[in-house]
Amino acid sequence: MAATLRLTRKTFAIELRRGEFEILVDGQGVGSITYGDTVEQPVEPGHHTLLIRHGRYSSRRHSFDVADGDVASFLCSGANLWPWWLVSYAVPGIGIWLRPEK
Repeated sequence: MAATLRLTRKTFAIELRRGEFEILVDGQGVGSITYGDTVEQPVEPGHHTLLIRHGRYSSRRHSFDVADGDVASFLCSGANLWPWWLVSYAVPGIGIWLRPEK
């Protein structure tokens, strides 16, 4: 049996970084996600690293452990506040937000 990675893309405001985000698990591209979508991806049980990328912009890497049959859920969004959006041009690693879903 496999585990599942669930990724939801939404924000509380207008998303300033638009388009498709690439989903990378353990450094390998496994799909993409657009605004408002929820994507589920089967993963092997164990320790993994998740990264979301859009061109030169990316989230920070998030490590997670998932057991057989369990679901690891994350929320992501593009920059949605003007100051962060402007700063993301100088510091590309803050252009996309990724956090575990509670």
